[in-house]
Amino acid sequence: MHGQKKSRHRLAVASAVLAGLTAALVVAPGEAPAAAEAAVTDYSISVDPAGAGPAIDDSMYGVFYEDINHAADGGLYAELVQNRSFEYDPADNRSYTPLTAWKETASGGATGTARVVDDSGRLNERNRRYLRLDLDGNGDGDSGRLGVANSGYNAGIAVRAGEKYDFSVWARTDRTRGTPLSVELRDGETQLARPLRVTARGDRWTKYSGTLTARATSGAGRLAVTAGGSGTVRLDMVSLFPRDTYKGRPNGLRKDLAEKIAALKPGFLRFPGGCLVNTGSHEAYEAPDFERKRSYQWKDTVGPVEQRPVNANFWGYNQTYGLGYYEYFQYAEDIGAMALPVVPALVTGCGQNKATDDPDLLRRHIQDTLDLIEFANGPVSSPWGKKRARMGHPKPFGLTHLEVGNEENLPDQFFARFTEFRKAIEAKYPAITVISNSGPDDSGATFDRAWQLNREAKVAMVDEHYYNSPQWFLENNERYDAYDRQGPKVFLGEYASLDNRFSNALAEAAYMTGLERNADVVKLASYAPLLADTNDAQWRPNMIWFDNTASWGSASYETQKLFMNNVGDEVVRSQASGTPATSGPITGAVGLSTWATAAAYDDVSVTSADGASRFADDFSGDDSRWTRAAGTGSWSVKDGAYHQSDAAAENTLVTAGDPAWHDYDLKLKATKQSGKEGFLIAFGVKDTGNYYWWNLGGWGNTRSVVEKAVGGAKQTLIERGTTIESGRTYDVKVQVRGRQVTLFLDGKEWGSFTDDKTAEPFRQVVTRDKATGELIVKVVNAQDASALTKIDLGRDTAIGSSTARLTTLQGAPDAVNTATDQPIRPRSSTLEGVDNTFTYTFPAHSVTFMRIKTG
Repeated sequence: MHGQKKSRHRLAVASAVLAGLTAALVVAPGEAPAAAEAAVTDYSISVDPAGAGPAIDDSMYGVFYEDINHAADGGLYAELVQNRSFEYDPADNRSYTPLTAWKETASGGATGTARVVDDSGRLNERNRRYLRLDLDGNGDGDSGRLGVANSGYNAGIAVRAGEKYDFSVWARTDRTRGTPLSVELRDGETQLARPLRVTARGDRWTKYSGTLTARATSGAGRLAVTAGGSGTVRLDMVSLFPRDTYKGRPNGLRKDLAEKIAALKPGFLRFPGGCLVNTGSHEAYEAPDFERKRSYQWKDTVGPVEQRPVNANFWGYNQTYGLGYYEYFQYAEDIGAMALPVVPALVTGCGQNKATDDPDLLRRHIQDTLDLIEFANGPVSSPWGKKRARMGHPKPFGLTHLEVGNEENLPDQFFARFTEFRKAIEAKYPAITVISNSGPDDSGATFDRAWQLNREAKVAMVDEHYYNSPQWFLENNERYDAYDRQGPKVFLGEYASLDNRFSNALAEAAYMTGLERNADVVKLASYAPLLADTNDAQWRPNMIWFDNTASWGSASYETQKLFMNNVGDEVVRSQASGTPATSGPITGAVGLSTWATAAAYDDVSVTSADGASRFADDFSGDDSRWTRAAGTGSWSVKDGAYHQSDAAAENTLVTAGDPAWHDYDLKLKATKQSGKEGFLIAFGVKDTGNYYWWNLGGWGNTRSVVEKAVGGAKQTLIERGTTIESGRTYDVKVQVRGRQVTLFLDGKEWGSFTDDKTAEPFRQVVTRDKATGELIVKVVNAQDASALTKIDLGRDTAIGSSTARLTTLQGAPDAVNTATDQPIRPRSSTLEGVDNTFTYTFPAHSVTFMRIKTG
C-alpha cells in the first residue's frame, strides 16, 4: 500500500463510471430482455474446448492483509480492550496519551490516584508502562473502590448475551494480605455480567484471570477494574477476549471477520504490509530509547504477548503486535492459504523514499530474514524452530514464498539491497521463491527501471501494485497479453478501482478475466485492502467492512469471492465479439487549476487546427468568460493576469469554452507564485468529473503527469520528472488532434500520447474444472444494455447435461453494500436448453458464472 500518491488526488474517489439502473434478471435462452432494459446489444462467444490454455495454479487468487483501517487491533485481532498495556503515545497519534480509552472511576467514597508510570517496577523491558493505583484506604467497606474503566474501540465493548469472555490482568501489590480486585462489565447503569472478584497477592508481577458471562447484549460496554483497601497496586496487560474466537484459539481472531476471509478460499495470505513493512526506522527495538516508528520487524511480534513491544502504526495509530507472525502463519494454515510474508529492504517507500546506508544493519536484517524462514520451516532442534514449537506449533509451517520490500520509489537503491537478500536466501534456502517489486504504480519511470533490473537479474516474480479508475480497468484487460512469457512472473499484490460501488466491482471483474487468460504470467493476485473499520478508515475502497458488532462484504468482496471460489484448473481458449462503438476525437472545453499552490495565468488562447481563433483572454478586463467548476480557490484578475491566490486550496478548476471543441491548440503563460506544487492545465473538459489535465509539478512538486478523469476517478497517461520553479513564467501549449495530444513546455516538446484504448464493457473467460468435468463460462457485462449472446461450445464438445448452473451478481451500478443492506449478493439459478450452440441474455450490470457439464 503506498501512502503519498494515494493520500492526494486519488482519494477524491470517483462517482460511478457506468450509470444506470436495471432490474435483477436471469433470462432463459432466446427470451427477450425485460422492458426495464434500456437496450440490447448482440454478442457472440466461441469456445474451443480442445484449445487448452495455461494452467491456473491453486494459489492464483489470495488476500493481502495489512494493518490499515484498524484492521488488527479493534478488528481481526479479537482483543476488546483498547490500549491494554497503557503504551499509547503522542508519537502514534497526536491525540493519544497513556490513558487513551481509560477513565478513572471510584465508588463508595474511595480516594487515591491513578497514573501511568515508566520506572523500574515495570512488567518487563518491552512492556514499559503500567498503571499505578495509590489507594488511600477511604470508603465504605467493600463498596469503597478506586480504579479505571476501559471504553474499548469506537462505541464501546461489544458483548452478546450468553457468550463467555476471558479476562486477564498482570498485577502486583505491596499489601501483605493482598489487594482485592473487582472486574465489572457495564453499559451505563446496566450490569452486563456478574462481577469477577480476584485478589492480587505479592509484590511480583503475576497474571490473574477469570471468565465473565454476558447477561445482556450491548455494543457500548465498559470494562472496569477497581481495587479496594489501601496501599499501592500495579496493573498491566488488562485484557478481555471473547471465548468464541476463530477456531477457539486463545489470543485469537474475531470469528466473523476470520470466517469471511476464509470463505474466499484464498490461495495465499500476504502480510504484514504494505507501508508498515518499509517505513520508519529500521533499527531494532532497544529499550529505553527505542524508535517509536519502526518498520515491521518480525522478531518483535513473536513470543508471549506481554513481552512484545508496541509500535507506531504508519496509518496514524498504535499497533500492539498481539497479532504477530505466529498468528499470521497459523491463520494461513487454518484457511489453507500459502503464507507470503514481506520483509523490509532498508529502503523506505510510501512517500518517505530514503535508502539506509548501513552495512551492519543490512546484514542484521538479512540474518533476521533467514531466521524467519527457520522459524517457519526449521526443525524443533533449530533455535527458531524451537521457538515456534514452544509457542504451540512443532510442525513446520511450510513456507515457500517470501517478498523483499514494498513499493520502493528508488529502484536502483532498492535492487542493490534486494540482491543481497536474494543471494543469502537462495544460498541457504534455494527452494524459497524470492519476490521483488516494481514500485507503486502501473507505469512510469520507476516502474520501467524496476522491471529492467528484475528482468536482467532473472528474478522469479515481481510484485505490481496499482489503484486506478474503473475506466482504466475496462481499458486495460489486455495488459498482460504482451508480457514476456519467458520473463519474471507477475504477482499482482495490490489492486482496486477506487470505490466500493458495484460499477467498481464490475470493472475489476472485467479485468480479472484478463488475469485468468494470462495465468501463465500472472501467478498470484490479491485485491487490497482487505479490512476496514467503518468508524475509522484511512483508505477506501476495501473488501470487507466492519464495526464492533457486524461485518459485511463490499460489492468487490462478492466479485472476488465468485472468482476465487470458481477458478478452474486451466484456461480454455475462447473469443468474444466486441461492443459496437466508435471512438471520436477528444472533445471538451479548457481549464486552469492549482493544487496547494498560488499561481497566475495570462494570454490564454485556443485556436482550431486551421489557425482560426476560438477563444482568447489576456485578462485586460474581467473573468466573466470563466466558470468556477470546482468551487474552491480565490480567483481574481489583477495586473493583467488571472490569479489564484489561495495557496492551501486544492483543485481550484475554472473552465472556459465549448465542451464540443476538438482539434485545437491551447496556449497560455503560467507562473507559480507560492505553495507546494505547480499548476494544472485542463483540456477535453466535459464536466467536473470528466476531463484531462496536465499536472505540472504535482505530488509535492516531484513529478509531472497527464491524468484522465472519468466519473471523477483519474488515471495517468504519461509521466515525466519535471518540477516547477516559483516566480518563473512558463509558456505552455497543448495540441489536440483527434485522440492524439502533444504537449510543449517553453517551446520544446514535453511529451505526447494517443488515448485510443477502448473501455470494453463486455468481457469473458472460460476455464475448465477437471474435478467436476465442467466448463466455467465467466461473463462480465458492465453496461446499461443487456447482452444477447450466442454461445458456441464447438460441435465436437460432448455436452454432459442440458442444464447449466448459474451464479449471478447483478444490480444498480451505484449500489453499495452496507451493514443493513447488501443489494449485491450472489443468486443461484439453472439454465435449461444448453447445447453445443445456444443463446443467453446476460443482464445489464452483471457478472455471470455459468457451469456447463461436459462429457
